[in-house]
This record gives sequence, structure tokens and C-alpha cells, in this order.
Amino acid sequence: MLPGTQNRWTILLYPFSLVYGFIIYIRNFLFDYQIIESKEFDIPIISIGNITVGGTGKTPHVEHLIRLLRENFQIATLSRGYRRKTRHFILASENSTAAEIGDEPRQIKKKFPEIHVAVDRKRVHGIKKLAENIPELDVVILDDAFQHRQVKAGLSILLIDYNRPLSEDFLLPAGRLREQSFERRRANIILITKCPDRLKPIERRIVVKDLKLYPFQHLYFTKIKDDNPIPVFRISGNPLTREEIKKMKPQIMMVAGIANPRSFKKFVRNYSTHITELIYPDHHDYKPRDIDHIISAFHALSGNEKIIFTTEKDAMRLQKYTDIDAVIKEKFYYIPIYIDFLNEDTDHFNHHIISYVRDNKRNSILFKRKNINST
Repeated sequence: MLPGTQNRWTILLYPFSLVYGFIIYIRNFLFDYQIIESKEFDIPIISIGNITVGGTGKTPHVEHLIRLLRENFQIATLSRGYRRKTRHFILASENSTAAEIGDEPRQIKKKFPEIHVAVDRKRVHGIKKLAENIPELDVVILDDAFQHRQVKAGLSILLIDYNRPLSEDFLLPAGRLREQSFERRRANIILITKCPDRLKPIERRIVVKDLKLYPFQHLYFTKIKDDNPIPVFRISGNPLTREEIKKMKPQIMMVAGIANPRSFKKFVRNYSTHITELIYPDHHDYKPRDIDHIISAFHALSGNEKIIFTTEKDAMRLQKYTDIDAVIKEKFYYIPIYIDFLNEDTDHFNHHIISYVRDNKRNSILFKRKNINST
């Protein structure tokens, strides 16, 4: 984009942002004053989402919650299943496809087959169906639901990208904000994601001052880390290790259909500086012509050592092409990612989440006492 182009577009689109902002303000006003009621459930509901469009690292944070809770609680995740081909409630199985449930739910179900993963366009209906199908259910994690106010979550987690401060952004369509930045007041926990590895105390203080937290809100800082590459397609033999790939010094083709491919490229650079990029729209539904393009581009790479890196979400959409040539399959890897907390806050955050679920599950003493007091 040419210098000044973004500013010109912001100015041109700003009037539309005012109209959009007014509509969103009225909607939130109706919920705030209970003119439109939010449905409350008798099981713990954790909502995790963002206030901006684009990638904030939501999926690895959802996965952290799952790893934290899965040993001691019956968990279900519920999302609308973005870009899926179906519309109704689906309780996923290990054989569910990305077309049926969406790439993110499929990724979670593949990684954590023991938990319940569901999709539904209507979250209230989805939670009711989960409660009917899973009587022993302890907690529901609502994925990408900060704006979904039809459900009253017991614990709301808001993700904010460190590299995109809310104070420097605008409402859609001039900027990336889904709603006014002051609506962060609805969050119980705010996570500043994608932080640099070494966040200076002054940088932390600037964020705290900018957010103007309420006394009930808790703030944590996280960073995204990558793990060992994993073959996209199950092949015989042992996959290459991270060290083996680095020693190869390969020509790399990067295939990504995510909101922010720049963050993914940072991990790819750890293996080689010789990178050819194939970038697709977010949640891209790969067609046979795209596969042909990927294969052609791979063969066009110079050198003997060549490899394809993609994201885990993209892998969920690419795995349906099982008839790809074996040579390509052997060179096709995805890089899984996970989160790490800064400032040694992991234990404090984990305790916060576990305490909420434990104290509010249906057979807890606090939950029973709350119900007695409300009758």
C-alpha cells in the first residue's frame, strides 16, 4: 500500500464507521439495560473472543483452556463454525470434516478427541443441545463470542493484539474494531496477545494506562510460540525433526490462508530465509485448482531440498486432498503454535479459570447455595 493510502481510505470510510458505531451502540444499550435479555445457564460458560477483526491468536488460547480443564472437567466448545457448508447444530466426531464443522472446530476435535466439540449458528440453542446430550457437562467454552450477548457468560475473556492497540484503531469499515473500544469493560479477563518475548516494564505500564482497567478486571500478557513441524498428511516413517529441517537449509514454500500471515512467516523464517509465499484469504476453501497451483509452485522452486509449510488451520482444509502425489505429501508440513504467559502469570491465570469452573459447576457447594438463595 502506498504511503498515505491507508489514511485516505480511513477518511473516506469514517462516515460509514459513524453509522455502524451508532447501530452497535444502540444494540449494546439494549443489552446493558436488559431491554433485550441475555440467557443465563446453570453451568459455567467461558466466553473467549476479540473486539477486532483479524487474528489475535484466539485458537491457541482456546486450546490452553482445554489443556487446563480437560483432566478434571467435562468440557464442550461451541462456535458457529465459520465458513462451514452446514447450518444446523452438529456435535463433532473425529471424522467430521472442515466443510461440516469449520477448520477451527475440526482442529480442536483432532487435537483433543476426548472433549465435546459442537457448532451452531445460534449459541443459546447450541448450549441447550449440549446440556441435553451431555448431562455430566461441567463447562462450555464459547469460541469467538465477545459480541454474542444473547448468552450471559459467567467469565468473559477478551483478546487484544499487542501490535494493534485499541486506542489507535477505528470502527469498521474505516478500521478493525467490531465495536467501540470502551466495550472492553464487559470483559472479566483481558489478554494482551502476540507480545514480544521480552516485554519491558515501561511497555507493560503503557498498556495498563491505555486500557484503564476496572477493579474487577484481570490483565495478562501472552506470546505465541511455535512447536515442531508435523506432516499435513499421515505418511509412513518418522517425520523430520526441527533440527533436521534446519540442517537441510531448504527452499520453503509458505502456504497460508489466515487473517495475519505475517505472524506465521516469523516462524517459517526460523528454518530458512529462502521463502516463496502463496497467500490466500482467511479461512480459504482450497479448490483443486489451488492444489494444482501449489504443486506447480513447489516444483518450480530451485534446489534439491524443498519443503512446504502451512498453518494448522490450513492443514485442516487441505487434508481432504488425499490423492496428492506422495512426493508432495512427504514435504508438506504444518507448524503448530501455542501460547506462553509473560511475567510468570501462568499459575495465577490457571487458578482463576479453575476456581471459576470448580465453584460454579452444578454439583459444587457454591452453586447449590446460590440456587437456594435465589429461590
